[in-house]
Amino acid sequence: MVKLSVIVPFYNVQTYAPDTLRSLRANAREDFEFILVDDCATDGTPEILERAERDLPGAVRVRHEKNGGLATARNTGLDRATGEYLTFLDGDDWLAPGYYEQLLAAIEDLGCDFVRVDHVQCTARARSIHRVPHGRRDVVMNPRDAILPADRSTSVDYAFAWAGMYHRRLLDDGLLHFTDGLRTAEDRPWIWRLHREARTFAVLGMHGVFYRRGVASSLTQIGDVRQLDFIRAFDQVIEETARDRDADALLPKAVRTYCAIISHHLGNIERFEPQVARKLRSMSAAAMKRMPQDVLKDALDSMDYERAARLRRVKRRPAGAEVAA
Repeated sequence: MVKLSVIVPFYNVQTYAPDTLRSLRANAREDFEFILVDDCATDGTPEILERAERDLPGAVRVRHEKNGGLATARNTGLDRATGEYLTFLDGDDWLAPGYYEQLLAAIEDLGCDFVRVDHVQCTARARSIHRVPHGRRDVVMNPRDAILPADRSTSVDYAFAWAGMYHRRLLDDGLLHFTDGLRTAEDRPWIWRLHREARTFAVLGMHGVFYRRGVASSLTQIGDVRQLDFIRAFDQVIEETARDRDADALLPKAVRTYCAIISHHLGNIERFEPQVARKLRSMSAAAMKRMPQDVLKDALDSMDYERAARLRRVKRRPAGAEVAA
């Protein structure tokens, strides 16, 4: 029986994939499977994965016929996974040796639905530890209790799917799949759904996953129209949270976070292509008009002057023909 399924999408990461695969080999166990999803890469990645299928114990290679993006690639992996536990890794990141065995032992000992872990962010030669924004460690808790408060960073703001491990019952309950086709912010509706609907979770102080920041091919570095999928992602967060039994309590957090992300993109609008920048303004104006207006007003009133003024300016824009993504 497979104890752990590791889902690893790859797209045009031939420079980094060998490091990722070496770290998987240093985490291999006879009851682990590694589902390597080639998201129709156009560089040398497919050949690297073909070799890995032969050389990496537990490797299962899957190739997409067309590029679908990270969310779709992860879903492909989830559909193939057979493990009792599941986790994710991106094709340009890597792991400390033996990390998965330690993480698996911890979640089994706690007996919870999922665990979240800290990670090491790597930018060129710089290393920094990024912690789950939740103070209690190694204690089983209700995930809903970690969503609030609205005006502070909480567990739903730490949306990295690879920073954790998940019991298969979450997959069986329909909680682990991503919104198909989302090209950025795919982790946001996913982490909100987990925290609203799973029963138990814990936070662990482990630092075994290394997140490579600043990769040129990463969507976080590219100012094209795919970046605007964050609006579709957060629309989903708002829509689903509005149906929750605790909507009155949770919506202020969802709306405030949405506004903060809009403000962040507007504040860095120069990195977008001109046509995309215009669409960002129009789509942001339309998004703010869709939000619950009383909750939006409270969110803007609680923000610092610069961010609130930027958002109020864009909200006054007419939502024209450029709204559609």
